Amino acid sequence: MPSSYNVRSRARERNSVLSRPEFISLNQPLRGGGGGAGAGPSESRGNARRPGQIKHQTSQPSEEPTDSGSKDRREPGKMPEEDCMQLNPSFKGIAMNSLLAIDISLSKRMGVCANTSSSWGGCRSMVALLALTGHGITWIIGTIVCLTRSNTLAGQEVLVNLLLALILDVMTVAGLQRLVKRRGPWEMTPGFMDCVAMDIYSFPAAHASRAAMVSKFLLSHLVLAVPLRILLVLWAMLVGMSRVLLGRHHLTDMVCGFALGMLHFSLMETVWLSSSTCQTLISISTLSWSPFF
Repeated sequence: MPSSYNVRSRARERNSVLSRPEFISLNQPLRGGGGGAGAGPSESRGNARRPGQIKHQTSQPSEEPTDSGSKDRREPGKMPEEDCMQLNPSFKGIAMNSLLAIDISLSKRMGVCANTSSSWGGCRSMVALLALTGHGITWIIGTIVCLTRSNTLAGQEVLVNLLLALILDVMTVAGLQRLVKRRGPWEMTPGFMDCVAMDIYSFPAAHASRAAMVSKFLLSHLVLAVPLRILLVLWAMLVGMSRVLLGRHHLTDMVCGFALGMLHFSLMETVWLSSSTCQTLISISTLSWSPFF
């Protein structure tokens, strides 16, 4: 008969927790370098992984990829923002897009002199000559020539302020065009005169701004007959329209150009230079300032 010691040891083994199926792996030696013959059960027990931990670790996702391609592979259902359609656009966005579409359509229809093969292609040279009368370089050179030949203080005062207004108009329009960078309704390469005057982009229309400012300036500071005043206003409108007919600007560019020209005139009226200041500027420009000579 077995001894009482053997009976108690078998009962202890049956009641032991480690004899259960889920803890059998704790009694097995480790495989590999860490599970040598000299490794004891305590080391095996400490280094072995429980099935619950293994399952938990395999269920965790791997490290998130850092490159954009991996993000696109991880989220295949997500579209780029520029490709997504806005299902509920605002009223302001609908109105702006509609106005821009109408503006582009009308501007293309009115570009009848854009090319020689257009419907009014035979009048292109005449329309281009009309647009040249509102060019910035033309007006700046003409104002300087008139200033050198003027002998009256009142005339020199008006011409100096007009020259400053023209320079202000050219610089402001060039800065806005560089900022907005809107292309014209027809893809055209700017000419040499346009590059000199920095009139490269479409918005705002430089010719329209200059024509509105000059016409308002001359109407305010020159005594003209009624027919001449009417012709001056008509000239300003035709100069602004000529750039639309040539396909250089949109209708909204022309309208904003007229508004900007009126703003330039109001600004020059606010900072109007007196006759003595104008004479000082003329003396400095001709290098004949009296304190030094």
